[in-house]
Amino acid sequence: MAKRVVIALGGNAILRPNQEATFDNQMHNIKMSAELIAKIEKLDYEIVVTHGNGPQVGNILRQNEEAKDVVPQMPLDVCSAESQGFIGYMMEQSLKNALHEEELTSSVLTLLTQTEVSPDDPAFDNPTKPIGIFYSEEQAEQLSEDKGWIMMEDAGRGYRRVVPSPQPQKIHGVESILKLLKQNTIVIAGGGGGIPVVRNKIGQISGIEAVIDKDRTGKKLAEQLDADVFMMLTDVSNVYINYGKPNQEKLEEISVLKAKQYLDEGQFADGSMGPKMEAAIDFAMQGKKAIICSLDQATEALSGFAGTRIVNS
Repeated sequence: MAKRVVIALGGNAILRPNQEATFDNQMHNIKMSAELIAKIEKLDYEIVVTHGNGPQVGNILRQNEEAKDVVPQMPLDVCSAESQGFIGYMMEQSLKNALHEEELTSSVLTLLTQTEVSPDDPAFDNPTKPIGIFYSEEQAEQLSEDKGWIMMEDAGRGYRRVVPSPQPQKIHGVESILKLLKQNTIVIAGGGGGIPVVRNKIGQISGIEAVIDKDRTGKKLAEQLDADVFMMLTDVSNVYINYGKPNQEKLEEISVLKAKQYLDEGQFADGSMGPKMEAAIDFAMQGKKAIICSLDQATEALSGFAGTRIVNS
């Protein structure tokens, strides 16, 4: 029986640092990612792919802002849906072409995915996730007054809007994903953490302005799908402790207990490897395997020969 893997693609799989966000650049990167995912399909896995959307949704928000006097602005959840759609289109097309080249018969389908969060999540009282473009202090004060946006200084480059980043409670559409997997279909879902929605007291859902961490959504998706492996592909081959120091050490296969110890020691930065390790530990605690590795070593990592592998032992 085929094993099931949820693959979370990092932002570098779509747009590399300092690269211009043209369609051609992004399509080129996605084609390279698709070729590597096709190799995983040859290992006889049921595959679900999720991905980031940070630069893309940021550019959509900037288009919103630049064109606000001509075209009505859209809320953040709609912008998330837009980015999920066009990234999914590029990824689905590239995967279909890569599978054809490998003479594989799998289908590929993109699902526009909603992720339910709690309206009582503490993140709504403390927005911390920067999005969109940078503004001057004067512009930030005006936007705060006019739109009610919460603005914060970011990395000495100016002021940006910050929004809540709540925990995902439920990924919608999992029942359909399971049926598609059984029909030899690779599914692209939960892009950018999913479109955030909340449920009211009578059970109806509606969009809400927030950004959900893609690795947290990937982990939740892997849980709901009862996946055997949750794999986060990034731009480094392994997770390290004492990173950048003379005693830097590469982590290969480690236990949940050891991984939690390193996390508690503050070995992993909040803005980069920290959320990935948290997600990996949570998933591995359920008796499954979590992997963090580079995109080009994905097949080797699945076979136990590369990457950082967190196991419940």
